[in-house]
Amino acid sequence: MELLCQACAQTKQQREARDFTLDSNDQAKQCRFCRYTPHSGVAEYCSVWAHADRYPVSDGHHLVLPKRHTSNFFTMTEQERYDANILIRYLRNKLCAEDSTIQGFNIGMNCGREAGQSIFHAHWHVIPRRVGDSKAKKGGVRAVIPEKADY
Repeated sequence: MELLCQACAQTKQQREARDFTLDSNDQAKQCRFCRYTPHSGVAEYCSVWAHADRYPVSDGHHLVLPKRHTSNFFTMTEQERYDANILIRYLRNKLCAEDSTIQGFNIGMNCGREAGQSIFHAHWHVIPRRVGDSKAKKGGVRAVIPEKADY
């Protein structure tokens, strides 16, 4: 089962929801990530693919995203989330094999404008971390609200 707005649900008729959202989703037509192809990325696995972030936080920062246009984690299918998990693990192993200075990772997804999402195509950030790359690491992803990072 896939959620659609009332207008989309009424016009999809007998088509599968997935086919409908791929064919006529205006957001997908305007989406920056939908203009790329999985072949322009560094890796792919079934329903997802990865490419280097254009504005990396650290060397090796990549994005993992579904091939299908969908806005965030909560609109992804179970299969897309499963495939993303496999690809994130693959990326981790590949990056660590190529760069012995990597000591950890931040893996995160912003869901919604208020959470900092700026491109409304679901994507995970896979950010390698190294010794000395930040003055204050405590709090990790909690640092998106700085006063909550130090606990």
